[in-house]
Amino acid sequence: MHLKSLVKEPLLHFLAIGAALFLLFEFAGSGSGSTSNRIVITPGQIEYLATAYAKTWQRPPGEAELKNLIDEWVREEIAVREAMANGLDRDDTVIRRRLRQKIEFLAEDSAELAPPTEQEMQAWLTAHSEALRVEPRVALRQVYLNRQRRGAAAQADASAILAKLNAAGPAARIDQLGDATMLPQEFDLAPLPDLDRVFGAGFARRIEALSPGSWAGPIESSYGLHLVLVRERVDGAMPSLASVRPLIERELIADRRKKQLAAMYERLLAKYTVVVESRAPASAASGAAKGGS
Repeated sequence: MHLKSLVKEPLLHFLAIGAALFLLFEFAGSGSGSTSNRIVITPGQIEYLATAYAKTWQRPPGEAELKNLIDEWVREEIAVREAMANGLDRDDTVIRRRLRQKIEFLAEDSAELAPPTEQEMQAWLTAHSEALRVEPRVALRQVYLNRQRRGAAAQADASAILAKLNAAGPAARIDQLGDATMLPQEFDLAPLPDLDRVFGAGFARRIEALSPGSWAGPIESSYGLHLVLVRERVDGAMPSLASVRPLIERELIADRRKKQLAAMYERLLAKYTVVVESRAPASAASGAAKGGS
């Protein structure tokens, strides 16, 4: 992003205003004195108001509309200052959270200015190789035989059907063979654990040794017998950097943000003395409440 376009970016104006409000709130809460009664609307603020209006209404504001926007901004500024002068901002959870969000936006924004380098992304991929590893996948066709229905003839039936399938080859019609089942006859390329979820535990292991392109079996599952053709097998492998680049960029930027926030709070903490007072024991607190009643 060029410097000129960055200066015109509404989000940058929002963050700058947020930082100014944070400092204003901190100054007011420290009892260092009252804020100025002077309100200045800068060209940058006017540009921000006009840009926000144009984004909402798909057109720039007219002269009267821009004046109304400025008038509303002034009223809001007056309300904020008066509320702070009267201490209405103190101990307000919503305001505290919004101020924290704004100061963290400033710290996080700098984490995204420079994109991760090729070396950073490759190092991240190496460090997380096992988590990103692509599992082996298999695609298959299968003919199901119900062992209970066929009884003692199940094995002989399987051998007879397997001979027909081998004669017809990989493209054999299978819709009229075997027994009715809810199991899929065609199983597209999927990780081995998916096979176990569909056909039962251990099924994927039983077909690992099968060569693609030939009918084999019968293979036993928790449902019965299966004549199986492995259509395609893809070995497990590490992904290339190009295939997971967006994921790695997001993870690296998120890690930068986290470190940026931690460093910011570490610096700011050095300015403060933090005292954590001990809570009164539950029995003592209960006794004090009874004595005061």
